[in-house]
Amino acid sequence: MQQFPEVLLKSEFTTHLSNKNLHALRRAADGWNAAEIAALIETLPAVEAALLFRVLRRTKAAQVFENLSAKQQHQLLEVLAGKRKRLADLLNTMSPDDRTAFFKELPSEVTHRLLKLLNKDEQASAIRLLAYPEDSIGRLMTTDYVAVKPYWTVAKALEHIRQIGLDSETINIIYVVDDDFRLVDDLRIRDFILADPTTEISALMDQHFVALQADEDQETAVSIFKMYDRIALPVTDSQGLMMGIVTVDDVLDVAEVEATEDFHKFGSLQDSVLNPVEATIGFLYRKRITWLFVLVMVNVFSGAVIVQFEETIQAAVALVFFLPLLIDSGGNAGSQSATIMLRALATGEAYLKDWFKLLLKEIPLSLLLGTTMAIGVAAIAGFRAPEVIPVVALTMVSIVMVGSLVGLSLPFLFNRLGVDPATASAPLITSIADISGVLIYFSIAKWYLGL
Repeated sequence: MQQFPEVLLKSEFTTHLSNKNLHALRRAADGWNAAEIAALIETLPAVEAALLFRVLRRTKAAQVFENLSAKQQHQLLEVLAGKRKRLADLLNTMSPDDRTAFFKELPSEVTHRLLKLLNKDEQASAIRLLAYPEDSIGRLMTTDYVAVKPYWTVAKALEHIRQIGLDSETINIIYVVDDDFRLVDDLRIRDFILADPTTEISALMDQHFVALQADEDQETAVSIFKMYDRIALPVTDSQGLMMGIVTVDDVLDVAEVEATEDFHKFGSLQDSVLNPVEATIGFLYRKRITWLFVLVMVNVFSGAVIVQFEETIQAAVALVFFLPLLIDSGGNAGSQSATIMLRALATGEAYLKDWFKLLLKEIPLSLLLGTTMAIGVAAIAGFRAPEVIPVVALTMVSIVMVGSLVGLSLPFLFNRLGVDPATASAPLITSIADISGVLIYFSIAKWYLGL
């Protein structure tokens, strides 16, 4: 049976630990993958996790630390708090973007204390990145990249890459800047490798490049990376000066966070619940109570509508049997439609201008869905209460259509108003569908029964 890498690592780690051979453990860890070591540390008890981390060499330790969860990073920080030299080496070796993300999770007084452990250059870089707004692209970027001048030869550029490339986040893309450090192009490393060494870099340039603005929102980076399918993009200021680069691994983290926030909003949470396992009851209560209370108030209208049709209900008590089935169908249809629209808006597959086109498509689609469901509910009514078959069938068609159109339109409406479309949550749509469903159902019943 094939074992997962972390299982093999744990077995080897346990063997060295039981033999109390830390030197052998360090030599073994030299050959382990940083991401796999991080995954192993996440599964170990606190003492063993700290022991494994402390035997790692400086560069490997920094790579492992960058792959750990925020919780595990904080635990190791407490372990290293008394080891000033070890902690300084770790922070100075970390890549600037990962170090910024780590500092962001800490209380400000702890961050200020740790900044003092950085050397002069790394401290300046960290302070500059932390100065950007919290959700800006500047917080994601790293200053570890390779830049060359357009009047250099390919040979000189390759020599420069050999000298500083080891300290760069990536050398797949080389950035061309002028003497004022204004970005003028980006070139793939293969362009240098395949070119004649005596060729000037300017001869390789086409000046077609994509750059991010340091003060733009991080969601912009996600959409641009998707559009251009890049592994790294340059970051400039408003004047076009090169500030750093953003790599795809950091953008994937942003995309995951944004998707989590949208998912929670669609479930009517006030905002994202990052880790429900670790969250306190009070924290979860605060995140959930607001929308739940609002939705209770909204659903009061359903009861008010039902009261207005007491005579209709008394005349045909069988109508009550089908009420939950019908209004739930409208809410389900609306939630389906909203989910599809939210996904399309989030991925850039649909825009505000597409609303009317999608509406024209949703009308016949919802009619077809409603008719199919009406056949099913009519068959049930045939056994339960044949006298209300036309009422429940016509109501099912109407409710499914209304729910679907509400579910489609709300995300576009919220987008138009400048509100996050994910706020058009499933419970909100269901509540609207409930109120309209009750009104439609008993209005049709009253008309059909001649009351």
